[in-house]
Amino acid sequence: MNTFFGIIQNNVAILNEDESLHCVKVLRHKVGDVIQVIDGNGTRAIGKIEAAHAKQCAVSLSEKEVVKQSRNYKLHIAIAPTKNIERIEWFVEKAVEIGIDEISFIKCKNSERTVIKDDRLKKVAEAAVKQSQQAYIPKINPLIDFKEFIKKNISDVKLIAHCEKESKHHIKQFITTTKTFTVLIGPEGDFTKDEIALSLSLNYVPVALGDSRLRTETAGLFACGAFASINS
Repeated sequence: MNTFFGIIQNNVAILNEDESLHCVKVLRHKVGDVIQVIDGNGTRAIGKIEAAHAKQCAVSLSEKEVVKQSRNYKLHIAIAPTKNIERIEWFVEKAVEIGIDEISFIKCKNSERTVIKDDRLKKVAEAAVKQSQQAYIPKINPLIDFKEFIKKNISDVKLIAHCEKESKHHIKQFITTTKTFTVLIGPEGDFTKDEIALSLSLNYVPVALGDSRLRTETAGLFACGAFASINS
């Protein structure tokens, strides 16, 4: 059964133009076909298409449930976008499949990419949610300056993964349940010493992601996997 995003109100779901076009023109659904609709905020429903229009598809719902979030923690990855944007799109897709609540993109001193299309990345996240049969869409934030981000962040546990040779604990030592976590992942040239020092002054804790030197997107995915494996 195909899954689509829509606005769910009472026993009716309305698909937006992009989803309607995909439903009617690409997948060739018609009136009477049964589809699944999610709103991205935990509601999942099943119903029959009542109006099959490419600009607005209406669905009459026969089943509806509110899905409880399966994770008992909230994970926010703040990551510097890579020069090759396809690598960061890959990270978003896989992080969503594994489990993540929020992704921010940070502009650092050594960042090689200073512009992103967050609308495109939101669509990647939405596609991953549908593919993995989840009910919640992670929040995707636009690019923000590193210093501004770390000063605004209010997570319970704030971690920074960097490559400097200093005393660090493995990330798994900080993973607990029922808390909010933020993990900072730097650019291909890593965080600068000044950025690391500023983060430490704001109570970020340096962590190691194993013994290997990881690419930016791999480091972000490693963090997601560490949380998912311990809290599953």
